[in-house]
Amino acid sequence: MLQQRTLKAITRAMGVGLHSGQRVELTLRPAAPDTGIVFRRVDLPVPVDIPALATAVSDTRMASTLSPGGDPGGPKVNTVEHLMSACAGLGLDNLLIDITAEEVPILDGSAASFVYLLQSAGIELQDAPKRFIRVLERVEVRHGEGDKAMWARLEPYHGYKLAFEIDFDHPAVDQTGQRVEFDFGGNQYKRDIARARTFGFAKDVDAMRARGLTLGGSMDNAIVVDETRVLNSEGLRYADEFVKHKILDAIGDMYLAGKPLLAAYSAYKSGHALNNALLRKLLADTSVYEIVTFSDAADAPAGFAELAPAW
Repeated sequence: MLQQRTLKAITRAMGVGLHSGQRVELTLRPAAPDTGIVFRRVDLPVPVDIPALATAVSDTRMASTLSPGGDPGGPKVNTVEHLMSACAGLGLDNLLIDITAEEVPILDGSAASFVYLLQSAGIELQDAPKRFIRVLERVEVRHGEGDKAMWARLEPYHGYKLAFEIDFDHPAVDQTGQRVEFDFGGNQYKRDIARARTFGFAKDVDAMRARGLTLGGSMDNAIVVDETRVLNSEGLRYADEFVKHKILDAIGDMYLAGKPLLAAYSAYKSGHALNNALLRKLLADTSVYEIVTFSDAADAPAGFAELAPAW
């Protein structure tokens, strides 16, 4: 049987929120089978549980934000995508995440610190079958026309792979790779994707801070680009780090399905809003997907039965 996974031990992290600038502490705890990934706002007078599900997404501006039932007026957990991406990369099914403020800490701007944190706590197999959402028919969402067109889609595939293409029409970004494909069956998430950092443009910083965004951002936790070049002294971690970060985000956004996908995801200029719209469209039509398990782990697609090696 291909089994569900949780942590072996409690682990903690501290940092600041990228947009809020608030200091925040995370406590990540093992959870029982079929719990899923659940955030708990422990700073509130009465702690509030917020399941990490597509239907709980209440805002997609600059990040994926969760609220109970998707209520935009309810308690929030912002910027969940990097942590969710790390959970997907390690195949974690069940996790309780206590959080002391409304935004997940940005740490170094990638998922690598979360991967290290989770692997340091250890991954434990549970006595319950791992459940997948297997896509049976193509599902697609689109927005805009002509040069402004963007789209994201899911198609049937025995495994999980992602392809992403960007087009920022910017000298520094155009010099790097514009399209990346990543397959969980043959590539290594930790090596190939997890270290890709979020990025932003220096010309937008003042306007974003005036709107209360990127208050915790710096070149310690983001790639910053001016009109022509990357400003970070160490340069890029990957030759195609910009588009790899978009894949990292997509992995996190799509893990809000509540179960790992068996599908081929592809996107052009997509973002958090389209990713969430795609998941909602998929889950709204039970004829285009099915829930499956693997009684023999050997029958599962390549890459799903193995535990990721420790750091």
